[in-house]
Amino acid sequence: MHKGVFVLALVVFIPRAAEALDNGLALKPTMGWLHWERFMCNIDCDKDPNNCISEHLYMQMADVMVKEGWKEAGYEYVCIDDCWLSHQRDAKGRLQADPKRFPRGIKKLADYVHSKGLKLGIYADVGEQTCAGYPGSLNHYDTDAQTFADWGVDLLKFDGCYMDWKLLGEGYVNMSKALIKTGASILYSCEWPLYEWPFRQPNYTAIRETCHHWRNYQDVYDSWSSIKSILDWTSSHQDIIVPAAGPGGWNDPDMLVIGNFGLSHAQQESQMALWAIMAAPLLMSNDLRDICPRSKKLLQNRHIIAINQDPLGKQGYCTAKVNDFEVWERPLSGNRLAIAVLNRLEIGGPRDTFIKEVPGWKICSPLCNVTQILPLYKEMGVQNPESNLVVSVNPSGTALLTVIPVSGDFTGLHSLL
Repeated sequence: MHKGVFVLALVVFIPRAAEALDNGLALKPTMGWLHWERFMCNIDCDKDPNNCISEHLYMQMADVMVKEGWKEAGYEYVCIDDCWLSHQRDAKGRLQADPKRFPRGIKKLADYVHSKGLKLGIYADVGEQTCAGYPGSLNHYDTDAQTFADWGVDLLKFDGCYMDWKLLGEGYVNMSKALIKTGASILYSCEWPLYEWPFRQPNYTAIRETCHHWRNYQDVYDSWSSIKSILDWTSSHQDIIVPAAGPGGWNDPDMLVIGNFGLSHAQQESQMALWAIMAAPLLMSNDLRDICPRSKKLLQNRHIIAINQDPLGKQGYCTAKVNDFEVWERPLSGNRLAIAVLNRLEIGGPRDTFIKEVPGWKICSPLCNVTQILPLYKEMGVQNPESNLVVSVNPSGTALLTVIPVSGDFTGLHSLL
């Protein structure tokens, strides 16, 4: 079993990273809030005024993000997803917000969000229509890019519905060029590979040169099965996607659903830990106005956020699947390492594992200082490769650790990074 693990690591890390879209944005994974998974396309403001897609929702989220410590923790984008639009462009061919739900327009909403020290994200589509059937940007890339710039938008999520897959690359590149031409600093979030994977392996060199982050796999749902499917897809394609990630461009496994309805707390910890290991954008989709304190504490955990935002900018990877445990590792700045041990069993109680039995643990040689971040913060002190150090992992939970060599350097798997 261990021999197979080492072969996997060798295959994964030979490729060199592609060049990033170089305009100073997304040097670390994006952090913020995005409406889609929690609020979807709820446009009935007469029946549900507090939860419909309207300026009121985003203004409230901006208020809460400042008041409740989210901004201080690093979450800075308030992002609109689909269904904000009017079904018709204006007389000059420009996109416009639904006048009933956004009576003051997007420019005023952007001004409000900026007044809170936050940034505004918006949604559009590369094709003829958005996924929900609103006007798409096909044949309007320059106009729409300039419209977003004029409104003061800081991030564009660009979807891929209603578009011939053979033209996806051209469309995404053209919008990238259009955004750059405006002179505005607009972070560009693409779904290019998501829509191309069913037909062929995407060109991640081109994608990284075009976008700041990109979705690879299907939408996240508020369920553990959805989180598992994303992790499984990521680990099975990591030899392709991991080398593409780094400062200026990131793989996006989709939104954090922590604080909603479908995940146990252990599963919420697993999503947070693994999204940090994967150097993923941390875009929450939940109701920050009504979130349980335990979920809030997890999302604002400064130790986990520090792993996600580590300036070295290397995405982590799955190094072992053994005994119904998965081991994920991420190299960090300062010659440190983050390790996540995920318990894939969904039955029974907590399971103990000796750290020295984790494949590759001899990377900690001769001595390492170990700190446990999850499930509880614990400084475990100096360890060696034979230390009888035990971590206890709940079903579908994760133990998250950071490791610092006391002397010398990491060897073995870590030297391949």
